[in-house]
Amino acid sequence: MAKIRKFVCYRRIDKKPYTRFSKFKKLSYVRSRPVCRVVRFDLGDPRKKYNLTLHLITTRPLQIRDNALESARQTATRFLEKNLGKVGFYFQVRVYPHHVLRENPLAAGAGADRMSTGMSHSFGKTIGIAARIKKGRPVLTVHVMKENAETGKRALELSKYKLPCTCRIIEEKIVEKKQAPAK
Repeated sequence: MAKIRKFVCYRRIDKKPYTRFSKFKKLSYVRSRPVCRVVRFDLGDPRKKYNLTLHLITTRPLQIRDNALESARQTATRFLEKNLGKVGFYFQVRVYPHHVLRENPLAAGAGADRMSTGMSHSFGKTIGIAARIKKGRPVLTVHVMKENAETGKRALELSKYKLPCTCRIIEEKIVEKKQAPAK
């Protein structure tokens, strides 16, 4: 099986996406869309009231491949479930990989001239999908109680190493509104 190409080739965001889906077959340059490898986007208990939200935010615009997002999700949720249990947090993957990545593989070596199509079919074959992320956009979010803030930060810190970018962790405290007494 062929190895995955290094993501340095695809990380930078160009002016506009180079994928196109059209209802007209001749104008649709991408024939198939790969399956998203991110299994779940929400984990934990969403109904519980949490008083602290932690965001993992990118420091520059880039693309993140779906298998990197899944790896970051698995790392964070494994740490959170080990330390807080299955209902002590609420975890979200905040981006969805829509962008189709393509490659026009060129063969090298003896006999390659009979194999390669050159640039006549230059739209390429789909090799995966990625999420296009702008600067300052949250990639992952964890909702926890204030006493578990260090555990949530550590989970995002561990998942940060799985992503191909530099990220920051931002705290957002949720202030509960006091209700006026009923008359």
